Amino acid sequence: MSAEPEPQVRRCTEIGVAPLRALLEPLGLHIETVADGESIPGSYWGETEAGLIGDVLYLRADTPVHSALHEACHWLCADDARRAAMHTNAGGEDVEEHAVCYLECLLAERLAGYSRSECFTDMDAWGYHFILGSAQAWFERDADDALAWLERRRPPGY
Repeated sequence: MSAEPEPQVRRCTEIGVAPLRALLEPLGLHIETVADGESIPGSYWGETEAGLIGDVLYLRADTPVHSALHEACHWLCADDARRAAMHTNAGGEDVEEHAVCYLECLLAERLAGYSRSECFTDMDAWGYHFILGSAQAWFERDADDALAWLERRRPPGY
């Protein structure tokens, strides 16, 4: 049985690391690149997925842009104590995960070489599951809990 091919999504190599650094480093998150073929430290899902350890986001050229944004948003949404101890599994409750996804979509619009609509498409291709059937439908019509959480917490970048 052969492995399923990875979904067709935008990869960091397509936009470069500089736009991610320009967006995230002023917010306090540092980016470290990993050589092609090397394991990504702190990657919860493994393979090409971004990793998170403390205040460092790890990625490779083949890391999906939405994965880099998602892990970054986990860090942004965490309080200082969780940020300092963060290693591989960002943790948090369900509503925080929703807020992370929402913030990911917001930041996509501010990331040079990427867009919110591309983020929606990539989330759908990667297999995010939303009751309304798509990331865009969720974002526009079913994310009240995420938005309320972000309004209360006001994480960096929001």
